Amino acid sequence: MRPRVVVSVGCPSGIGPEVAVACAASTSGVLLVGDHAALAAAARTVGCARAIVRVDRPEVAFCAKGAVFVMQPGSALRERDRVPGRPTRAGGAAQLAWIDAATDLVRAGEADALVTGPASKEVIARSGAPGAASVLGHTEHLARRLRAREVVMAFATERLVTALVTTHLPLRAVPRAVTKERVAAGVFWLSEVVSRLFGGGANVGICALNPHAGEGGLLGDEEERVIRPGIALGRARSRRSGHPVLVTGPTGAETVFRRAKAGAHDGVLAMYHDQATIPMKLLGFGEAVNVSLGLPIVRTSVDHGTGHDIAGKGVASARGMVSAVALARRLCAARREGKVR
Repeated sequence: MRPRVVVSVGCPSGIGPEVAVACAASTSGVLLVGDHAALAAAARTVGCARAIVRVDRPEVAFCAKGAVFVMQPGSALRERDRVPGRPTRAGGAAQLAWIDAATDLVRAGEADALVTGPASKEVIARSGAPGAASVLGHTEHLARRLRAREVVMAFATERLVTALVTTHLPLRAVPRAVTKERVAAGVFWLSEVVSRLFGGGANVGICALNPHAGEGGLLGDEEERVIRPGIALGRARSRRSGHPVLVTGPTGAETVFRRAKAGAHDGVLAMYHDQATIPMKLLGFGEAVNVSLGLPIVRTSVDHGTGHDIAGKGVASARGMVSAVALARRLCAARREGKVR
């Protein structure tokens, strides 16, 4: 049976409902978690001819075909809380509830993978919902909810995977957060997913934290003091797990990504958020998929935001959502074969 995918649709005032409906209409075995009325409106916006059917049990969606199936945790949103381009606090609380409900379906074994739509962290944080103020992003929230000891954020395209040592942090907090242990975790999880997605051993380039890799200590010493020892730890851990990795670096980020684009690396480990996301969105915007490595469940996501400025106009592309569902299924298949954790 093909892997069962559950999708939390993201901000009801953004493009999440549109791309989720368009994706679900193109394949079977997908269950959307969100507001039924918002998704029905999105279906009209994108010209989806399929019925938008609300279900109370996930197995109904995974056994049936010919419609877009929706689970709606809690009460329906008021119309004013699902207006395209006008997010509200109620919509923020709903986003978080949908993420948690979809996560719990996968954790309970009622679905095989979680795909998250574009959510607004700011709207969630200001919603007043319990625990919402601490939500900095899906990765951190899911790690807490699933009690994962070690989670690494990554972005995958057809030929390159980039992982991050740190995630959603103020830039001033990054140097202290780059530790040997986090670098080692990044090397380990990146080498594993690259080996399983592309086959063979992983060839990974490591980005420096400082310009010119610290310029021999003139521009910073994190490369020698933290990153190199972390690489050694991660390489040893990967070797013990049966996923040996060829590592180059730390090298200036601009050089690492240029080499990766030319095919020299199939994985890149970046030190902080924008160091990874800027080149990845230039290389494959709309097709790169956000992946959480180290969770006890398979979780992928689109690589774009809520698109409040284009919501309701029917111009949003569903390519990212289609890619996220496809990669989630690919990772599920690899887990069934014992190839990834």
